[in-house]
Amino acid sequence: MKRTVFTAEHEAFRGTVRAFLEKEVEPHHERWEREGVVDRSAWLAAGRQGLLGLAVPEEYGGGGAGDFRHSAVLTEEFARAGASGLAIGLHNDIIGPYLTALSTEEQKRRWLPGFCSGEIITAIAMTEPGAGSDLQGIRTTATDAGDHWVLNGSKTFISNGILADLVIVVARTTPEGGAKGLSLLVVERGMEGFERGRNLDKIGQKAQDTAELFFHDVRVPKENLLGEENGAFLHLMTHLAQERMSIAVAAIAGAEELLEITKRYVKEREAFGRPLAKLQHIRFEIAEMATECAVTRAFVDRCIEEHTAGQLDAVHASMAKWWATELQKRVTDRCLQLHGGYGYMTEYRVAKAFTDGRIQTIYGGTTEIMKEIIGRSVLG
Repeated sequence: MKRTVFTAEHEAFRGTVRAFLEKEVEPHHERWEREGVVDRSAWLAAGRQGLLGLAVPEEYGGGGAGDFRHSAVLTEEFARAGASGLAIGLHNDIIGPYLTALSTEEQKRRWLPGFCSGEIITAIAMTEPGAGSDLQGIRTTATDAGDHWVLNGSKTFISNGILADLVIVVARTTPEGGAKGLSLLVVERGMEGFERGRNLDKIGQKAQDTAELFFHDVRVPKENLLGEENGAFLHLMTHLAQERMSIAVAAIAGAEELLEITKRYVKEREAFGRPLAKLQHIRFEIAEMATECAVTRAFVDRCIEEHTAGQLDAVHASMAKWWATELQKRVTDRCLQLHGGYGYMTEYRVAKAFTDGRIQTIYGGTTEIMKEIIGRSVLG
């Protein structure tokens, strides 16, 4: 079916993204995988190309486009290219809204120009060794010391953790913490007591630096409080729908691309003297995956339209996230099976997709958390 969610302007932007990927990402990605981190020059190149800060007002160096469909195009093309190292989606769609919606005018002028140029790489630090999806379990504390906060604690699984120049840290600013006692503090590179741990050794997304972060009596100026004091829980809930939509968009695009790769493979690969595609079982497998992808695509595109119009609620974003990521997991596993032994070889795209995509059902809220959100809404 012809997609109707995008206009000619979006498709022109898609061409820009593809050209960027071909020139600035694909020739280097294998090396980034070995090194465990992308070149900072790639971020600067993305900034020059206008791919950073798409929704940031033009006066701060951004694209001024509040249209989520531009971000969706960017996410789709990165997913189809298998470019998992350069975390532009995290930067634009997850961290960007916090900075544009919650920053004071002084903070905007201090941070947003570098955010859009690629000179300031960002991260958000929520997860801790003992607290993942449950924000009530956060132990990192920030004590009011007059003109600054004293931050202590640790975070883990932080994407962009090695490269980040600016980290939004979720910390307890009341003894009880929880829904009414968390705040967002911006920690900047070079602050005394802010240390990075190891670049974590993941099974996939090897080029994307993911780190442990440690805070030992870090003096965070009061001017680096983001949003309302003790208001982090509401701030986080407000922006989670877009994060989950971005993951859903990447998931269905990744599944569709892998299905296309597998269709070509089964037409070329022979067994018992004829192409695999001539075997009924193979045709049925492809038919099932094609149908599941088409149905999921229709729902995700509808959610993109709703989110662009400012009408997507947390429940439908959660539906899109859990369904599309679980679909991606199923499709990837089945496509690998259809590749046989070659699917287990790392030089084949399907093997990389298998390890890179496995995190999709975990980060941004696990499938189980998504079902809990949906279930509570449905049952009241």
